[in-house]
Amino acid sequence: MFTGIVTHRGTVERIEGTATRTLEIAPIGDFGPVALGASIAHSGVCLTVAALTERGWRIDASPETLARTTIGDWRPGTLVNLERALRLGDELGGHLVFGHVDAIGTVLAIDELADSRRLVIGMPAELAPMVAVKGSIALDGVSLTVSEVGEDRFATVIVPHTWKVTTLSERKPGDRVNLEVDMLARYVARWLACSGGASRG
Repeated sequence: MFTGIVTHRGTVERIEGTATRTLEIAPIGDFGPVALGASIAHSGVCLTVAALTERGWRIDASPETLARTTIGDWRPGTLVNLERALRLGDELGGHLVFGHVDAIGTVLAIDELADSRRLVIGMPAELAPMVAVKGSIALDGVSLTVSEVGEDRFATVIVPHTWKVTTLSERKPGDRVNLEVDMLARYVARWLACSGGASRG
């Protein structure tokens, strides 16, 4: 479990394998000690530290993870957002995030608003019922507030601090990004779907 408050960025240093990939990640700055087996969110994807390296750690991405996230796009030199798993008693500064990506979105536009940025993100239409204005969404692991919603897109405004300390500043129109809807919205949508099916039966 995470909060969507990115504390560090990291660099993909090495990639091995095809169907299943092993990636070496090096955090930028002092990330502190990392334990073997720890769960770390990598641009919104919860992955287990499989081995420690001199500069960071190794993670493994299964074929399912590669198919459902942007990890298949990563190359040596790619910057990723990093967040440690939430501990009981930690401050919940963002919103509760599983680290389980729901879909891949596409950056449609980036507009400058004074010192902030407005991002328009294309999403699969089936996600739209779970995205609400003033609700939360995780974009590449970053907890953000939705400002506008359409049938197949939404918009969010990135404040200067978030723009500076996350990989969102690296994004450009056409880039793919990991999306995770708010977990409460996910369960409400599931409940409504099941309730509707029961009433029709």
